[in-house]
Amino acid sequence: MGCKDMCKVKWRRRQEAGVVQRKVKKLQRLIPGATGLKADRLFLRTAQHILHLRLQLNLLQALSNTLNFKP
Repeated sequence: MGCKDMCKVKWRRRQEAGVVQRKVKKLQRLIPGATGLKADRLFLRTAQHILHLRLQLNLLQALSNTLNFKP
């Protein structure tokens, strides 16, 4: 692999790292309390938040079904 090819590989890796960093920052803004978390903790917090939202959705659906019940 020549010098030109190595430069392309390094450039591509820097580009990809920048994309990942932007996505992590965006995820940190979406998840409550996630600002400043490292990626591993951010992913755990994200999973917890998704489970919390799913629980809320299930609860609201159950309440809606109960309140709309017509015998």
